[in-house]
This record gives sequence, structure tokens and C-alpha cells, in this order.
Amino acid sequence: MKLIPIFADKNLKVVYLTNKRKIINDPVYGFISIPGDFVFDLIEHPWFQRLRNIKQLGLTSFVYPGANHSRFQHGLGALHLMDMAISTLRSKGVIISEEEEEATCIAILLHDAGHGPFSHALENSIISGITHEDLSLLLMSKLNEVYHGKLDLAIEIFRGVYPRRFLHELISGQMDMDRLDYLRRDSFFTGVIEGSVGSERIIRMLNVVDDCLVIDEKGIYSLEKFLIARRLMYWQVYMHKTVLSSECLLVNILKRAKELAGDGADLYATPALRFFLYNKIGQADLNGKGIFTPGLIAANFTRLDDNDILVSAKYWADNSDKVLSDLAGRLLRRDLFAIELQNEPFPEKRVKELRTLAATLLKVKPEAEEYYAFTDSISNMAYTPDAPEVKILLKNGKTADISTVSDMFDHRFLSERITKYFLSYPKECR
Repeated sequence: MKLIPIFADKNLKVVYLTNKRKIINDPVYGFISIPGDFVFDLIEHPWFQRLRNIKQLGLTSFVYPGANHSRFQHGLGALHLMDMAISTLRSKGVIISEEEEEATCIAILLHDAGHGPFSHALENSIISGITHEDLSLLLMSKLNEVYHGKLDLAIEIFRGVYPRRFLHELISGQMDMDRLDYLRRDSFFTGVIEGSVGSERIIRMLNVVDDCLVIDEKGIYSLEKFLIARRLMYWQVYMHKTVLSSECLLVNILKRAKELAGDGADLYATPALRFFLYNKIGQADLNGKGIFTPGLIAANFTRLDDNDILVSAKYWADNSDKVLSDLAGRLLRRDLFAIELQNEPFPEKRVKELRTLAATLLKVKPEAEEYYAFTDSISNMAYTPDAPEVKILLKNGKTADISTVSDMFDHRFLSERITKYFLSYPKECR
């Protein structure tokens, strides 16, 4: 950290001011700068630095070896795009105050602060009824207490209750800075070129009409490519069948550990992971109406990262519980379950047969056979149904929905939920 001498006091001691205007060399965008001293302070805070140890794509590196980038990198990338978006809107006459600029940058910087190890695997196993958005809001609220209300406006914008709606749309909308960064970044690190989007081109086409975010008409082709890229990335990367298999395996490992902990088994776990394994944490606790205070949850959650899970899994691979030991060992060896995808639900009879077969082959007790054969569904949409529609600003000054302007898309293609069903089981059962 560079220290700049400012003046000498009466005892001739030099007083220094910390230089917070840093420049970061990002592999995706090149050199990016930090837009403000307080934003720099938040980046330096341990709760944001923790994101260095949480992979953006969880276990996707099992399929794409280069996918080892972190949520820390994504947060900085989204911040960079937000800074660019605000500059673009100002250049087109949209009035955005310095307070709003700082608050919007803070909101996008911290939008993923509530992600746990391996993302949604934690939400579906040892934490019940609490999403990463809930935890992001909790951490922002706690930081707001530390910084004496300096995040008030950022929290309003993040929650979508601030009157100027377009600021929230920049954070959570059909073409927000979160999506624009993660699509391009994930494409870069996985090598899946179909996901590469012209994020800077789309941002240059942004505008605001009636307090809503719109795209200038000449940016429609870039927007079309963005929507196609998002759809393709979901099937090729985020919902790749091997990625699904590995994530389901991890979910079952954590569920089994949680079950054993509930039965009183003494499992190895890092202190932060132990807190969530041996306690039932729910929405009531997050709202201050449960046994545990929000502050205690935040203190333990911010000590939790990918390393806690992986280190614990190494110990669990030697655990006396056959199921936990087997599942953890498979994850460490990348001995993943087989997985099938189809457009219709799998017959319940086949699922039961596979469970019985797995229990017999692997000598697992019948009450634990559900860990070895399971089915669920996945969905993919180019459009998010609960987000505002993408509006195109026509040359005559009017706005129209993209589905009425584009000759490539219709509303059904954009908003229809494509659902596929998967069945996963040990390869020994083939």
C-alpha cells in the first residue's frame, strides 16, 4: 500500500495519507480502477476479502479445468462495469448524484457477499430457508452498523425500495452488471466462447426512460447475442450434466454430515462449519426472532469458505459412517455418479429399483439408500420472469419490448421455462 507524505506536525513527524485510488489488472477487462475511498475500504474488509476463497463456479472445474476464478474477481468486475454504466448514463443526461453513484457501486460490489462455499450447495443442505441474497443483505446491514449508516442508501437500492428504479435494475435486472460480468468472465475462464458477450457495447447503449433502464435501438443485436449467450451458458456450463452430478454429490455429503451431527455424532469440522452443522439455522434467526442472533450468524458465516468444506471432506473420507466416508471419498477422487437427462420425469419405480440395487451393491443400509439414487429437475430461461422487461428505445423516442422489435426473438422463446429432469446414481449400478 502506497503512503503519501502530506505534512509534518510540530514535532516534525511526517503524517501520511493512504493512497486508496488503486488500479487493478483484471484478466478480462485489463486495468480497472477503484471508484472511491470508501469503496476501497469495503474491498479491503475481511468479509469481502473472504470471497477470494470462494470459487465463482463451485465444482465446475471438474469439467472445465480453467474455471477456478473467484467471487472476489467477479465482484470487482461487476463494480468496474457499474462504474462504466453510471458514466454512460451521465453522458446521456441522466442525473445521478455522487451519493447515488457511491451507493450503487457499493450495492453491486457486495451483491454476492452472502454466497457460501460452493454456492447453492450450502443453501440446499446445511442452511434451511435462507438464500445467499438474504445473507448478502444481512452482511450489508452489519457493515452499515460498523460504518455508522454509510450503507443506508446502498441497502435501499439493493432491496429495490429506492424511488429511482433504474439504479436497482443495474444491480438486479434482465441486463444487470452482475450478469454482464459473470457471463463474460465465466466464458473467459471456462473457454466456452459461446458465452462471450459484448458487455461494454451493451453498457454504451444503456439509457433511462420513465425511470426504467432501456437499450438504444442500435444496441439490439448486442442484446440479442447476450440473451443467446446466457441460454447457451446455462446448458453448456452451469447445468452441464457432470457439473450437476458433482454438485448433487456435494449436497448429499453435507446432508449426511448434517444428519449425523443431528444424531450426536462427533464429526470433524472447522469451527465455522461446525456452527452450521450442529445448529438449526433458519429464517427466524436471521430476522432476530430465533435462538441465534443475526450478528452471531454473520460472524460464523464470514469465516466459512471453500477450504472449510474441502478440508472437512478429507477427514470425512475416513469416517466410520460408511455413507459419509464413501460419498466424501468419491468427491475427492472425482468418482462422480452417473447422470441421465430427459424431458419427462423419471418413473418412480426406476428410482426405487436403482436405490435398492445401490444399497445391495454398496452394502448400504436401506434407510440411507436415498443418498445413492435421486431425481430432480433443472430449468433454463433467457428471461427472468420477475424482472422488468427489456425495453428498446426507438429512434422516434418511444419504447418497445424487445419481443416486438427483434426479428430473432418472440416472447415465448424469451420467457418460456425449459425444464429437464435428471436421474443420478452410482456408476456401479449401470
